[in-house]
Amino acid sequence: MMDQIISKQIRKENLIKIFEKYYNVVSQLWSNHQLEWINANYDAYKNHDKYLIVLHLIKKTYDFYSKNLIKETFTEFFKKDFIQIEPFSVMEVSKALNIPKESARRKIIELEKSGTIKRTGKKVFIYKINFFFIKPEKSINRISRFFSVLSTLMFNEKIIQSEFTTNEITTFIEKNFSHTWKLYYELQIPIMLEWKKVFKDVESFHILTACFVNEQFNIKKSNNFQMNKKEYINKYYANLSKINGMNAMSISDISGIPRATVTRKLNILLTKKYLKVNDKKHYTLGPKHQKKLIEIQRINLINLADFTSQIFNLMLIESENI
Repeated sequence: MMDQIISKQIRKENLIKIFEKYYNVVSQLWSNHQLEWINANYDAYKNHDKYLIVLHLIKKTYDFYSKNLIKETFTEFFKKDFIQIEPFSVMEVSKALNIPKESARRKIIELEKSGTIKRTGKKVFIYKINFFFIKPEKSINRISRFFSVLSTLMFNEKIIQSEFTTNEITTFIEKNFSHTWKLYYELQIPIMLEWKKVFKDVESFHILTACFVNEQFNIKKSNNFQMNKKEYINKYYANLSKINGMNAMSISDISGIPRATVTRKLNILLTKKYLKVNDKKHYTLGPKHQKKLIEIQRINLINLADFTSQIFNLMLIESENI
C-alpha cells in the first residue's frame, strides 16, 4: 500500500511544468487570490505590519500543534473564545518580520490596546472578538477553487488519475485545518517579506499587485487560449502600452489604502520605474517590472509548487486510507 502511495506522489517539478505550460491560467488565478488576500489583510488593521505580526503569532501556535502531533479542524480551532499563542519577544517579531524594533514594539502595544492581544501573566492570547479578521473562510474557498483547476490541468496531463472538486478540497482543508494552514502561512509570510524587502513596505507591493491584476484582467478579455510563460510575457508584456491602466482613485477603492497614501506610493513606484503613467493618469507596469519582479515571481511560483504538492499529496494519502 505504501509503495503505491509513494508512486502516486505529485512532485514539485511536475507542478512547476504545469505552471509554465498553463501560465496564463495559473498566474491569473493565483494573482487574483493574492490581491483578495492582501486586500483583506489591510482591511483588518489598516496596516500590513500589524496583520503580519498577528499571522506570525498564530503560526507559532500552528507550529506548536504540528510539533506535538495535534490536529484541529476549522470548526474546533475557531469555536474557542481565544487562541493561546506561544510566548514571544519584541526582538523576535522584529527579526522575523523585518520590522524595526521600536516600530514592532509600538505596533504590538497598539494590538494590545485594541484587544487583539491580551496577556495574563506569562500567557498570551488572541481573543475571539478579532477572529473575524483572521478566520480565513474566503481564503479557503479561493484556494480550493485554485487547487480544483490545478487538479483538472494535472488530470489532463496524466499526472493524477482523478480530479478534485472545489468542495472536496474545501472539506479536506477544513478537516485538517491547523496543519494545512500552517503550510499556507509558511508560503504566504515569506512571500510578503520578500516583496517588502524589494519595496521597503507592503503597501507599495499591494498597489503594484492591484495594477498587475488589472492588466491580467485586460489580457484575459483579449485572449483565452492556453499560453506558456514565454508566450504570455512576449505577447503582452512587450506591449504594455496597449493595456488599460488604473487611476489612483480606482487603486485606492480596490486596495482600501487611502488615496493620499496611494498617490505618494505611486510617485515612488514611478521614480523607480516599477510603474509608468500616461496622459490620462492611468498607471501600468513599468520596464523594471519585466526584469526584477518577474524573477521574484518565478521564485514565488516555485514555492507555490512546493506548497501545492504538499497539499495534494496529503489529499492523495487520505483518499487512499478511506
